[in-house]
Amino acid sequence: MRCMSCQCLSFRTFCKNCEINLLSPSISKRTIGTLDVYSFYKYSTIENLLLSKHTPQGYRIFKALADITLKPFMLQFISADPREISIIGVDEKVKNGYSHVALLTHAMKTKNANIMHSSLLASNDIKYSGQSLQYRLEHPRNFIYKGKKDIDAILVDDIITTGGTLQQAQSTLLKSEVQILFALTLADAKE
Repeated sequence: MRCMSCQCLSFRTFCKNCEINLLSPSISKRTIGTLDVYSFYKYSTIENLLLSKHTPQGYRIFKALADITLKPFMLQFISADPREISIIGVDEKVKNGYSHVALLTHAMKTKNANIMHSSLLASNDIKYSGQSLQYRLEHPRNFIYKGKKDIDAILVDDIITTGGTLQQAQSTLLKSEVQILFALTLADAKE
């Protein structure tokens, strides 16, 4: 097998050299309305890797990125805050044989973190990729939540662009008395 970044021989999706030199997270924070969103990379840094979600190798890439970023984050988070936390992925629909957001949330499973797979789904198949803010505002995702009520949760998505999707998700969850502590994304498209 070869490293998905540098093509050197590697038993892992990314070789150790690429993990250290190219994929070391640099966490940034953006506040959208009342929601704090933490991202591990700038979009331009891992754009080609993120676009792999539409390809068969995207499964391996997203799983590896989740193991590099979200898994260690969650382990550190629960060591400081041992309460029960629910992890809710934004629209974990299966496309191309897997759900890239479900791969991210799955990596966050710990003793105190419960993954609530497919509990927050869009009721339509609107695609926001490459669309303007105006288009996104005119075509809401219309999320439906089918999970537990009165819980503390972390919201997870792959990318934050305008923040509209995360705000729509937060609004839907608040109606079900879900307290969103913050949101996590792999990348922030705001440069």
